[in-house]
Amino acid sequence: MVYTFELIKHPNVHYRDAVVALSCCELVSMLHALNADCPVKAETAGGSHFLTFECRELSAEEISYLSSHSSVSFLAEKTKEGLLRPLDFQPYGYLPYDLPEILKYKGKTSVPFTRMMINTAAALTRCTPESGRMTFFDPVCGRGTGCFCALCAGMDAIGLDQSSRDLQEASGFFLRYLKLHHLKHHHFSRSETVRKASFPVSCVTFADTKEHYLHGNTRDLTLACADTALSPALLRRNPAHLIAADLPYGIQHAPRADRKPEPLVSFLKRALPAWKQSLYPGGVLAMSYNTLTLPDAAVLDEIRNAGFLPFDEDVFSGLTHEVEQAVIRNVIFALNPEEESTR
Repeated sequence: MVYTFELIKHPNVHYRDAVVALSCCELVSMLHALNADCPVKAETAGGSHFLTFECRELSAEEISYLSSHSSVSFLAEKTKEGLLRPLDFQPYGYLPYDLPEILKYKGKTSVPFTRMMINTAAALTRCTPESGRMTFFDPVCGRGTGCFCALCAGMDAIGLDQSSRDLQEASGFFLRYLKLHHLKHHHFSRSETVRKASFPVSCVTFADTKEHYLHGNTRDLTLACADTALSPALLRRNPAHLIAADLPYGIQHAPRADRKPEPLVSFLKRALPAWKQSLYPGGVLAMSYNTLTLPDAAVLDEIRNAGFLPFDEDVFSGLTHEVEQAVIRNVIFALNPEEESTR
């Protein structure tokens, strides 16, 4: 059967031009997860962009899974005559998809782009969670956009950042959101100790319905204020199945070591090995960065030096795109090899 996706018209004109390549990468990965590998072709009709593919007949459950694609606005079967028969679908969402959109702040990563990274990494991961749900980790989470996207997808989410102010804002916002929507939850704080130093951790356990909460069918949001190199301590009991990290774009947002701005290459040298230890074998890292401040070659070198295996098929190339005048963003996906233990 032939299926076709109409893609959203993103409000950011620069990002709109890149949606086709990014969406194709995401869709190919999701089809692979369904064992429905097939070529995906970009088409234009009526001023809209479409992704079209021919594969076996997909079940209603598989259609629902594909409808969680970050940029799909319309899904249809395409007849031999070129006519489109709309398909009814209900995208799965553990929480309403407005959650990551509401909190506004300067430097916020685009929600569709964040969802694209998470969907692609989740589709590529080779480790199956025993609980039936994945654990997502954002090691530079800021105010939590990535974590909120993961929660919407039904994952457990863990975020780490050095800014206590950003984390407090993210935590406060999420607690207000749960109360506004009358969702049962439990909030508590604890601390982790590493090398005689401790850092604070905020935890929220919640569920999408009262019944699920009462029966223990819950999800967790964990936010910790610490340097990203301490990731393995935070995830030692519960490694992640996927990581999505949007690196700082410029010196004004650069990570800090000993209270001084840290060069991004130096940051990667010490962060990537820690992130690898925080992933299950077979887990996947998705990382975006500004190529004007962090060259592609340097990123690839550090990813390989840390022991990751970048996905290098054609669909994972050509993802570089302009975000604004001083930001040319690229995204890379890399596997934590299954033959090596991260524990």
